[in-house]
Amino acid sequence: MRLRALLDTDALGLTLLGGEDELDRAVRGVMTTDLRDPSRYLSGGELVLTGLAWRRDPADSEAFVRLLTGAGVAALAAGEAELGNIPDDLITACARHRLPLFAVHESVAFASITEHVVRQVSGERAGDLAAVVDRHRRMMTSGPAGGGPDVVLDLLGSDLDLRAWVLSPAGRLIAGSKVSGPAPAPDVCATLAAEHLAAARTGRRGPHRVAVGGTAYSLFPVRGNSRTAADQGGSRDMRETLLSEWLLAVEADAGDWPAERLDLLQGVTQLIAVERDRRDAAHTVRRRLAQEVLELVQSGAAPAEIAARLRVAAPVLLPGLGAAPHWQVVVARVDWAGGEIEGGPVAQALLEEILVDPLLTGPEHSDRIAVAHTGDEAVALVPLPAVSSEHDGSEAGILAEELLAAVRDPLSAGLDDNGRLTIGVSATVHSAEGLRGALEEARHARRVAGARPGRVCAAGHQELASHVLLLPFVPDDVRRAFTARLLDPLRDYDRRHRAELIPTLEAFLECDGSWTRCAARLHLHVNTLRYRVGRIEQLTGRELSRLEDKLDFFLALRMS
Repeated sequence: MRLRALLDTDALGLTLLGGEDELDRAVRGVMTTDLRDPSRYLSGGELVLTGLAWRRDPADSEAFVRLLTGAGVAALAAGEAELGNIPDDLITACARHRLPLFAVHESVAFASITEHVVRQVSGERAGDLAAVVDRHRRMMTSGPAGGGPDVVLDLLGSDLDLRAWVLSPAGRLIAGSKVSGPAPAPDVCATLAAEHLAAARTGRRGPHRVAVGGTAYSLFPVRGNSRTAADQGGSRDMRETLLSEWLLAVEADAGDWPAERLDLLQGVTQLIAVERDRRDAAHTVRRRLAQEVLELVQSGAAPAEIAARLRVAAPVLLPGLGAAPHWQVVVARVDWAGGEIEGGPVAQALLEEILVDPLLTGPEHSDRIAVAHTGDEAVALVPLPAVSSEHDGSEAGILAEELLAAVRDPLSAGLDDNGRLTIGVSATVHSAEGLRGALEEARHARRVAGARPGRVCAAGHQELASHVLLLPFVPDDVRRAFTARLLDPLRDYDRRHRAELIPTLEAFLECDGSWTRCAARLHLHVNTLRYRVGRIEQLTGRELSRLEDKLDFFLALRMS
């Protein structure tokens, strides 16, 4: 109901004292309080009734009204029975914060107002539910081409005043309602996805209720129709679909919702699942193209044959481009504890959701990425428009560190201690001749990522060009023994004598063994530097004039 309707009911004894421009606010509930801070009991949209017992001096009004405004209440109604006229300081505070203020005549009991508001709001909600259910049934009968998830979310926003969004398991925004306003910030979406995956993997039924940044959300899993049928038959492990399912995030606490509204939202997830299944079906052609190209590359086919297949794939993956694209290869692997579940299909679905071509925009960017899978591994063939002749294209495309930053937190919550996702990214290649090398490069980068700690790891081609390639594969016990043998004597000496042998060693190596440059960098006399280097050699039994010993010190510092 609207605030304006309260003034139309004479029996409520309400007089408007301020907020004429805010009378179209919706009232979703009512609360009576005389607490100095009732904010923790408010969820927004309430008409707050108060007898003013909280007010001890005029300064209290500003603090009280500020708390109500922060909690998102619809209006304040103050009783005249305690103080007679409503204090001017309260009227001023409400005007400052644009909070509508009513005076309640002393002859009217708060219980009468509460009963009236509850009756009106309950009746309107029942009517809303009936109308939405009717429209929901009509949409269900219209088939999968009902306008996509945006139409369903518009329905929730216009009929039930619910802000809702569809998110990928990595927190990517897939759909939102025009009437819902701006979507949550990317970090909020990632947090919601992480909370959903963490709750879902425990086996608890949705909706999952969470609070992020002081805002309550209810998270509903969106399970594809084909997945649901298999799951109900008990033939699939939850881990096979957990990381590839969308979720519906509703900005509301569903804890006190009636069963009818919960059933309605479950029906909405079914409608969205139809769209998910449609997109899965649309991926079939791209997956087949990726599989054909992958098989040609792995079998050592002639570049001309691979190029011919790419000419067929390019119009599908990059329609309207005109020029032949460049390509990038991304390899992902999902490994589950026990090894009895094949991770390839999950890795394939994840790559289709999280790979974003930086040169494209819009919700359908994954429609331009071809992903194949074999065993526990998925391989993505990502087309990139050819850059101008002024650039070599080496920095174009997907970067491993950016990809990892976008998906680490939510997917780590879904994997928990039961699985790992590792990703490798190749450099951009400009022809069919480079694809075989790009595939091997991406696979090798993925192995580097796999040697690192963490549930979700990624590595790029930039990390395959130096000693960095070797260090991740050194066992932990070997690392510890190697660094301890070389560096512990120096650390112990620094600790006992407050010397700076370790910083001196680092600077000496970074200056390529130049005495003058290192002394200048450390602001030391060359003789002082020679004394320190001599002490390092004495403590370790090594000679910094020998390339072999320099290299050992360099690696020890990098691994420590």
